[in-house]
Amino acid sequence: MLPLVVILGPTAVGKTKISVELAQCIKGEIISGDSMQVYKYMDIGTAKIQPEEMHNVKHHLIDIKEPDQSFSVAEFQSLADYHIKNIATQNKIPIIVGGTGLYIQAVIDHYNFAEEENTISYRNKLYAEAAMHGKAYLHQKLAQVDKVSAEKIHVNDVKRVIRALEFYYANGKPISENDLDCKNKNPKYNMVLIGLNMDRGLLYERINERVDKMMEEGFLEEVKNLLQRGYSPEAPALQGLGYRQLISYLQGKNDLNTAIELIKRDTRRFAKRQLTWFRRDSRINWFIMDKNTDYEPLLLEIMSIIGRTIMIDVE
Repeated sequence: MLPLVVILGPTAVGKTKISVELAQCIKGEIISGDSMQVYKYMDIGTAKIQPEEMHNVKHHLIDIKEPDQSFSVAEFQSLADYHIKNIATQNKIPIIVGGTGLYIQAVIDHYNFAEEENTISYRNKLYAEAAMHGKAYLHQKLAQVDKVSAEKIHVNDVKRVIRALEFYYANGKPISENDLDCKNKNPKYNMVLIGLNMDRGLLYERINERVDKMMEEGFLEEVKNLLQRGYSPEAPALQGLGYRQLISYLQGKNDLNTAIELIKRDTRRFAKRQLTWFRRDSRINWFIMDKNTDYEPLLLEIMSIIGRTIMIDVE
């Protein structure tokens, strides 16, 4: 089987730094497992890694889509599988890094997606329904066909609601059932799953600080520029966390301080849902981060696990 390393965990936990250092040590290339970093012109709000932070480590699936283009989990699965194979054939180690649980699980397990043209049409129809009838209408629609997923997905998380509805439409069964099915099959890759976590209070503090830093770096101007480029507020990418709250402010629906507090609150809730998703997977090797984490011994321990499992030489 092809080798694969996955670095996962909630937003703001520190995945970017450790993944780049790891890639340098094990001759790896990084595949972004973030559903928002695929979009161009959306750097600040997605906490996208900058070129100077990559340290010559090649990154994939970043800036490959326009903000008004949809990006499905099935498409991610296909592209990620391609890059894993391509990287491995160059005698390098593919490393998926991200916090979008469904996207990552679609790659590491045997998720089957019936991606057809009429599925894309259905996806566009759902976005139109959300714009016309509201988010709660769409969430209720999901509850009728997949109660398990509806209980896990927040009503405001339109993208995930649509993913679940789209899966049901294409496959005739809830995505929650597919999750159970895929774990009963043989593994796709010879892989190591590394999870990063930290004390809940510290994580929330880091999230709040990150949002403040994003605003200082020009997050609001980034959103304004997207709208000035002609992208609709209803575009798939602009439904993402942080973007929709600032668009509401620009539309006069709330003041800026309220928008910022909503971003912080919703990001904290998002991190909680990420952890809930990942904790179901007993294959993950968890590491606890804190303010004073010494990255060198952490990296050595991670490389030791990788070396034993994938049987590669680590520097």
